[in-house]
Amino acid sequence: MLSTRTSQRDQALLLLQSRGMVRLREFVGRGITAATVSRMERDGAVVRLARGLYQLPDADLDEQHALAEVAKLIPKGVVCLTSALAFHGLTDQLPARTWVALGRKDWRPSTTSPPVRIVRFPDHLLSDGVEHHVVENVSVPVFNVARTVIDLFRYRRVVGETIAIEGLREALRQRRASSAEIARLAKQVRVWDAMRPYLMALGTDA
Repeated sequence: MLSTRTSQRDQALLLLQSRGMVRLREFVGRGITAATVSRMERDGAVVRLARGLYQLPDADLDEQHALAEVAKLIPKGVVCLTSALAFHGLTDQLPARTWVALGRKDWRPSTTSPPVRIVRFPDHLLSDGVEHHVVENVSVPVFNVARTVIDLFRYRRVVGETIAIEGLREALRQRRASSAEIARLAKQVRVWDAMRPYLMALGTDA
């Protein structure tokens, strides 16, 4: 346990420099009290991004900053659907909320900033096809291109069929996933019947 305000403050700054964003529980786990963090916020040494989440005031903000926040606030979540499609550069649409996949029984956080849209995924589909990208020193889990396209068709009644078709078309056009790969995965998750007409029209190697 750290014994002085100064050492706690220094330790907090070092933690923020190495991790980019730090939750209050992470500070406390390192022996840094909530009172110290509160004083640092009041002094302008840290900025509170959301409830219980902090960053240095002069931190370089990435264009994917919101995804890093979401990853810290919802550690079991995976960026999915339209947000994952935008992350991979396969759509010009910028969703107003970050789409996050959670397991059926995972705790749903009550966060309003940044705005999120929670989608419940079967547990066996929550870990397959997940990539980890570093944004502002934060590891952000995002479904890969093939999984994202498949999930857009699985949830086409939620996100809209137009965005699902756009995702499939751009993934093939940019060669970010093959028709064969998408077809194989579509059959595994039982969305092949819905995707088949579009995949056969857009792809040639299914």
